[in-house]
Amino acid sequence: MKNFTKTIYSLAFLCVAGVVHAQTPYDAMMMEQKEFCFALTYDYGAFDQYWEGSYLRKNETIAEVRRHTIAPMVAIGLHNKLNFYISVPSIKTETNEVNGGFLEGAKGFQDLGLALKYEILNKELGKGKLAALAAVGYATPLTNYLSDYRPYSLGNGCNELSMRGIVQYKLDMGLYARVAGGYLLRGETKVERDYYYANGSYYTPWMDVPNAWEFNGVIGWWLLENSLKLEASYYVLNSTSGDDIRKYNGAQPTNKVNFDQVIFSTQYFFKPIKGLGVLAYYSQTLNGRNWGKSTNIGAGLTYQFKI
Repeated sequence: MKNFTKTIYSLAFLCVAGVVHAQTPYDAMMMEQKEFCFALTYDYGAFDQYWEGSYLRKNETIAEVRRHTIAPMVAIGLHNKLNFYISVPSIKTETNEVNGGFLEGAKGFQDLGLALKYEILNKELGKGKLAALAAVGYATPLTNYLSDYRPYSLGNGCNELSMRGIVQYKLDMGLYARVAGGYLLRGETKVERDYYYANGSYYTPWMDVPNAWEFNGVIGWWLLENSLKLEASYYVLNSTSGDDIRKYNGAQPTNKVNFDQVIFSTQYFFKPIKGLGVLAYYSQTLNGRNWGKSTNIGAGLTYQFKI
């Protein structure tokens, strides 16, 4: 039983890119030149079940793993067709001690995220507008956090280059549909051990973090004269390589992580205070591989202005 309960504490549980629903590199919104957007969001996620490979494990006596994320972000309109983004998330992980947890969590800054988004196309088509965009991003660890301390690690602990394509069609009456696809190119992370097993023995502290494909399908609607946005999306991430969590063993950065997630969000912009907005969202993981069956809720503030 002791080995069984220790397995859950080693599961990877990372914040999903793109759950922040402000002006982001993952949507089809663009700011004009010299416009700025500041966003501050809080995300809470928790799970007490996880997939060991494709097998969903459950143990009612284990503790719930919790994750708190405060994510400030700045978006800058360099040009009407080119936006720049900076994000610096701060994360705290913990366990539910009342329900039997006994391991200490971690806290600190995760990764510095930089991104550029370019509008390739925006033209009238029928009773709406068709838009096509491309985004490229780069993330690197801000602190020397322990990437192998799963599920309490703050992140993958590696450099990541992301490339995304976005296509959206929005009707004049406010209804829109968007699809986005991307590729995440990841590097290596250094862990505090000289040997590990990942479908073979490796005598090195360096672990390869698997690359991944991602897909996002979105249906949304702008209401109240573009003051209120309602959105539902389906997000999929699939690693291109990696190993499975071995039975009664811990997770590690080399694992092949796949998951499907549904996200419901809303955002409201106040007419009396130009540029000020609030947002809230809920997400649920439906399927996965080497991943926690997590539920997340979040809320935030945005403020956009032009110099």
